[in-house]
This record gives sequence, C-alpha cells and structure tokens, in this order.
Amino acid sequence: MGTTAFGALGVIKQVKKARTERDTLKLVDAVVSAAAIVTGLAILYRELKRLGDDDVLLG
Repeated sequence: MGTTAFGALGVIKQVKKARTERDTLKLVDAVVSAAAIVTGLAILYRELKRLGDDDVLLG
C-alpha cells in the first residue's frame, strides 16, 4: 500500500510536469501509470475481500 501511495504521488507530479511542458507523450505515460495503480488497488481490494470471506472469525 505504501508503494502504491508513493507511486500515486509520482504520477501526480508527472501529470503536472507534462501539462506544464505541454508534452502529450508524457501525459499519456502518466495516465497509463495511473491506470496501473488503480488496477493494482482493485486487485488488492479483491484479494483482501476474498481473504475476509474465507476467514471464519471475520464472518
């Protein structure tokens, strides 16, 4: 989770820099990176939910 948060901050900086420089390719790269972060978080959430469903003590 910490790595993902750090990656998100990097993407935000990358987007700001790309917009300032009006660099479309860097902006596309930032968007793809953001999509990878979102996908990773969705997978993590799904796995944690499955873990909770399998655990008798968590209900």
